[in-house]
Amino acid sequence: MKDRNHLGNIGLIHQVNIIENGLIDIPMLQVLQPDGSVHSKADLPEITEHCALKILHTMQYIRLLDERMVAAQRQGRISFYLACTGEEASTIGSAAALEPQDMIMSQYREQGALAYRGFTTKEFMDQMFSNQNELNKGRQMPIHYGSKALNFMTISSPLGTQIPQASGYAYGQKMAGLDAVTICYFGEGAASEGDFHAGVNMAAVLDCPAIFFCRNNGYAISTPSEEQFAGDGIASRGIGYGVRTIRVDGNDVLAVYSATQAARKIALEHQCPVLIEAMTYRLAAHSTSDDPTGYRSKDEEERWRLKDPVLRFKTWIDAKGWLNKEQNLEFIEQTRQEILKELKLAEQVPICPIEQIIEDVYDTPPWHLKAQLAELKTHIKKYPEAYPKTSGRL
Repeated sequence: MKDRNHLGNIGLIHQVNIIENGLIDIPMLQVLQPDGSVHSKADLPEITEHCALKILHTMQYIRLLDERMVAAQRQGRISFYLACTGEEASTIGSAAALEPQDMIMSQYREQGALAYRGFTTKEFMDQMFSNQNELNKGRQMPIHYGSKALNFMTISSPLGTQIPQASGYAYGQKMAGLDAVTICYFGEGAASEGDFHAGVNMAAVLDCPAIFFCRNNGYAISTPSEEQFAGDGIASRGIGYGVRTIRVDGNDVLAVYSATQAARKIALEHQCPVLIEAMTYRLAAHSTSDDPTGYRSKDEEERWRLKDPVLRFKTWIDAKGWLNKEQNLEFIEQTRQEILKELKLAEQVPICPIEQIIEDVYDTPPWHLKAQLAELKTHIKKYPEAYPKTSGRL
């Protein structure tokens, strides 16, 4: 049996609860109460005014982006969108605790982490409109972001695939002797995929410096967590695989920030994985293709609105004397105008020429890809009304 003595309390920061094998009770780290005040027994993490304001502004930015892009989808301007509303503290608070060299592997609702790293409004819009300025040449569906420059791995649609990939990437970081970890985001629904078990077990056995970050928002689309599993959330699974585990209030950005700082420190010092389960709630629909009124009540939603992560953190910053309310209102208005401006610009940019669809696979496109391209062109010419942005350029 491999020596697991490193599963003790080394690296314990503040009230981060590092769980060892055999424990049944899984406590939850909290720093801020829903009203924005500090819990009486909580230790505040070390955070600068600059960092705190950047986190708040990113949270506000993402909420405005979500609002505008859901409306854009309803107007038929984009085909699909996934909002982060209600989960901003989980994604942005964790990203703020990382270093730029750390790799982020996302599921699909982590646009806040990408924005915190510097992804611009123009880059968001180019991706969602799949135009020729998009970093991946418009070949991904909307919200499948990626940025090599920001160490943000391109999102793929199948649930859970990024989990074993994160283990492998973190193992590579370890073998290269890098001062870096890989963080992998996923929902509690994705933790029901086989890739979760394979990936977490791989990281545990090979001692990979990976942070597995589960956003437990209570629903796998329309399926509530109590119908997904009988165990105690996802944290208990980390314990079962011999992985150091932290459960945190996912609507408390300071708790998330503190937990992720601790996880990164432990992952690097001991070259081992850490699992974080952030207990949060998805206030928005699962996606623009979803209607949550069919599976949850308005009363339930309103109870969680009282725990709004943005308002909670803003209240704490204001109490610290770090918030200039006039400047903050100006920031919100400028951001709203910037989003609208870049949206209008991006939807006017053409998509890539259809010939490019067979590039970047082989040095020279082989005969069978050329044949498929010819068939595609024939199909588009036959049904031009179905491809208005493409057919006119064939």
